[in-house]
Amino acid sequence: MISSPVNGLQTTPAQAPISEWACPTVYFDGACPVCSREIAMYQRQPGADQVRWVDVARCSADELGADLNREAALARLHMRRADGQLVSGAEAFTTLWQALPRWAWLGRLLSFRPVLWMLEAAYRAFLWVRQTWRPAAIPLQPQGTTAVALPKPIVADLRTDHAGETGAVCIYQGVLHFARDPALRDFATRHMATEQSHLKSVEAWLAPADRSRLLPLWRLSGWLTGALPALFGPRAVYATIEAVETFVDQHYEEQVQRLNAMGSTAQTQPQIKNLRATLIECQGDEVAHRDEAARGRGQHAPTGLLRAWCWLVGFGSRAAVRVCRYV
Repeated sequence: MISSPVNGLQTTPAQAPISEWACPTVYFDGACPVCSREIAMYQRQPGADQVRWVDVARCSADELGADLNREAALARLHMRRADGQLVSGAEAFTTLWQALPRWAWLGRLLSFRPVLWMLEAAYRAFLWVRQTWRPAAIPLQPQGTTAVALPKPIVADLRTDHAGETGAVCIYQGVLHFARDPALRDFATRHMATEQSHLKSVEAWLAPADRSRLLPLWRLSGWLTGALPALFGPRAVYATIEAVETFVDQHYEEQVQRLNAMGSTAQTQPQIKNLRATLIECQGDEVAHRDEAARGRGQHAPTGLLRAWCWLVGFGSRAAVRVCRYV
């Protein structure tokens, strides 16, 4: 454990489990020269002594916690709020700024979600440039397996899954922003929790550098896909979710079949078997979501504008997948 300054930055001794920490914690990449200078500037601000600063390039695994691995922590800024919730990217910056009295006004101003999405897009652009002087050095290592370099077609599939699950979480956020029907809000809350679980599962397989560079766009698209039908009532939302999940079921099924087609030798590899199991589990949840949405929609099939909207949702989902395979 390190208790003295490293390159002018203070690292935090792991004297207590993370669950016992009562103050916010910043996880930064001390090996990145630009990141180090910025963090050093924050550490000089009033209130910085109330924040824990962990250099993930040098700290022990125990200091990261069970829900954060070193590869992810090196890829982008993370911050653990005082309540234990872990956030990253632009949201981590706004959370950090709100913890510093002189910066609190800026953090509150930029935490408004549409503004936060634009800030995230700018941050991702910086991360892309950062690769020129701080390339990722740690291989992908899904939890419970050894490090593995997955074939490019599988990485492309996982990129679409990550973007899709990101968008799915935002769909339910959009629904909850406008929906007032108790049954619909319960439906959206439960399913959003499942999609968040799916997102974490996919993130365990996909290196940050391999994720879609258009995630802010997929977040916005997802939020609108949930918010717009919520303005027209539960039936429109249920029909929308049914259309989305019908496509997602097919999308996961195609991926499972591609893994099956790799042959018996590939299927016996622990990584491929575990990935296949993950995809099948996600697919099963999405089918359950589709069927519950169909029951919520009722006996009547969508007609008129609602049918056109559902067609547009399916078309947009297919188009997004094609784009995500490459970007």
